[in-house]
Amino acid sequence: MPKMKAAMAAVLVMEREGISQAFGVPGAAINPLYAQLRERGTISHVLARHVEAASHMAEGYTRARAGNIGVCIGTSGPAGTDMITGLYSASADSIPILCITGQAPRARLHKEDFQAVDIAAIAKPVTKMAVTVMEPALVPRVFQQAFHTMRSGRPGPALIDLPLDVQMAEIEFDIDTYEPLPVYKPAATRRQVEHAMRMLLTARRPLIVAGGGIVNADASEELVAFAEAAGLPVIPTLMGWGTIPDDHPLMAGMCGLQTSHRYGNATLLASDFVLGIGNRWANRHTGSPEVYCKGRRFVHVDIEPTQIGRVFAPDYGIASDAKAALALFTQVAREWKAEGRLPDWSSWSGECRARKADPGLQRRTDFGQSPLKPQRVYQCLNDTFGRDVCYVSAIGLSQIAAAQYLHVHGPRQWINCGQAGPLGWTLPAALGVRAADPQRKIVAISGDYDFQFLLEELAVGAQFRLPYLHIVLNNSYLGLIRQAQRGFSMDYCVQLSFDNVNTPEGETARGYGVDHVKVVEGLGCKALRVLRPEDLVPALRQADALMAQHAVPVVVEVVLERVTNISMGTEIDSIVEFDQDAALPHAAPATAMV
Repeated sequence: MPKMKAAMAAVLVMEREGISQAFGVPGAAINPLYAQLRERGTISHVLARHVEAASHMAEGYTRARAGNIGVCIGTSGPAGTDMITGLYSASADSIPILCITGQAPRARLHKEDFQAVDIAAIAKPVTKMAVTVMEPALVPRVFQQAFHTMRSGRPGPALIDLPLDVQMAEIEFDIDTYEPLPVYKPAATRRQVEHAMRMLLTARRPLIVAGGGIVNADASEELVAFAEAAGLPVIPTLMGWGTIPDDHPLMAGMCGLQTSHRYGNATLLASDFVLGIGNRWANRHTGSPEVYCKGRRFVHVDIEPTQIGRVFAPDYGIASDAKAALALFTQVAREWKAEGRLPDWSSWSGECRARKADPGLQRRTDFGQSPLKPQRVYQCLNDTFGRDVCYVSAIGLSQIAAAQYLHVHGPRQWINCGQAGPLGWTLPAALGVRAADPQRKIVAISGDYDFQFLLEELAVGAQFRLPYLHIVLNNSYLGLIRQAQRGFSMDYCVQLSFDNVNTPEGETARGYGVDHVKVVEGLGCKALRVLRPEDLVPALRQADALMAQHAVPVVVEVVLERVTNISMGTEIDSIVEFDQDAALPHAAPATAMV
């Protein structure tokens, strides 16, 4: 049996499990693993500036392509605790990432050694598996189990903590006979699907709610095939956005309290039967179950059995991988349609299309004033970029408005941390997406506060030549919290504005505080500032040229009016709309960038 360091066995297992990219920060307690990574030279490494950012880069990498698993590596103690936010974000959205941490030698774990912390215990609530490996011979098998666990059932993250002496110990291990463990995924049975379909036959206004589990299962084609076979309108959740193209006749809009369309909410409220697939019934989608469920029946299909009934009890539940379930639903729908057993729901789907086309159910975007209103920025992005653009966003009014105004035409073209929503996520996640796909057109969208949280990671993009376009919507406010504070009749501790003494008197940006252009340039990237609507398209074209020339991230900062309220509410039947006065003539759309 070949002999090797346990750390080398870990690297060899990662290779066999398909890992070719890692993100991280080396340090004393994890240096033995880094030494083996260097010796093998098979796994590329991006050096983050902050370990939390490394975990978000791993998330972006996983989310970018079906089958990817992002890996982030850090030293002991605070490096592990810094990764917890990334693990929480990944766990909440069913994203597999592997975090590897160094640890103090085993003999000193109980002696309060420098940077020794029980990271496995800390990480357990936000991982599918978290373990400190106490025996060197277990290292390859723990890694094998971690990949099996991350991929099986509901996907999710894992953490492996490696004491220094465990990494360096010699073990016997034969990589030549190593095989990944078979992945377990529950699959719907024909009997279950037929039962759900018989329930569907009783509906007059049915629809599908398509969740992020369809993206994770790489089952968007199966979703569209089933929707078309049965003639069912589809409402994607925020995490399922792109599973059916926005311009597909059966795409009925998104529903929710914030990230929704007016016509999507109206269609959900008009329905009498909902088939949810790969979704969690998240509260920002549903509002209260009393309003959401009233007058309609539900079938819920999810890979995780304990998700079925967690928020409200459906009329029927099926524990199944989305791809397997949708394949059977499509097969049964086609057979029953051929036999004349499937109702004709074309009148209902026509009503949904009419709502989607109704000018009265659109939100206005054609504002022409300076500083800009954010709606105009999203109109410009829609007009400028082609169908294959990939948007990355995290949290705040910028993300909520993006979901209300942008158009997404394919899976993994909207990359977003849905449940956790950590500020700062957008920038490192976009770098992870770029590392996964060197060719994709990537547009990240941040408010100024989200952008400032992990701003230093732009240096990573410059150092490792990871170009992408970052739109920073700068209103110098914690905009979402400011809007939420309206209910408390206050505007308290949410202002980011100050007179920047380094900005000349009279310049618009002086009172907005941080000079993002200077900071971005100091980090080795390029930046442009837009003050007027007519300057935005030229800036986007210039940014495209700068990325091509320099192969670094390019930031386009758009200075917005300080206060814009974005449509939202406490229930899906009582959304408060803003800025809906008579629309101005629509500006001629720009030629799409390709």
